[in-house]
Amino acid sequence: VDIGGGTTEAAVISLGGIVTVNPIRIAGDEIDEAIMSYVRRAYNLLIGERTAEEVKIRIGSAYPLEKEMTLQVRGRDLVSGLPKSIVLRSEEIREAISEPVYQIVEAVKTTLEQTPPELAADVMDRGIVLCGGGALLRGLDKLISAETGIPVRVADDPLTCVVMGTGKAVEDWDTYLKRTLDGSGN
Repeated sequence: VDIGGGTTEAAVISLGGIVTVNPIRIAGDEIDEAIMSYVRRAYNLLIGERTAEEVKIRIGSAYPLEKEMTLQVRGRDLVSGLPKSIVLRSEEIREAISEPVYQIVEAVKTTLEQTPPELAADVMDRGIVLCGGGALLRGLDKLISAETGIPVRVADDPLTCVVMGTGKAVEDWDTYLKRTLDGSGN
């Protein structure tokens, strides 16, 4: 599952090829927008994209944390027009981002439903791998695992693993092309 800035792609890959894929236009940017919208509604405070992303990174979570966190943020008061500072709690941010997060979970479930039965057992055994910047959202792996019953892990280097894999495919293009065209994996 590749969760980027603008899109999420949930796919099942076998023998070097894509068996099924479900791309959606919900990802990190929509999570940031949900944070900005929440702060505007709840606090009459306008914050920018950079601040929303900082909130997501510092206290955002998809699953309840052992120790909840807080973060002071600054923005422009929509009533007075003056700068204002508030303290946000991780619990309220988790609730604020729940809609886009659950859309990502639903994309994963849809992809699993489209997976051929013979590969479903492999997915159950090997689990789901999260990559892309969105994979770094605290607890997203736990939430997807709880919702699907399948083990989920974050890739070792989620920010660059997709491009590194593409690079390896390009380096050995003939082998990649053969696997893709004949599906043999040999």
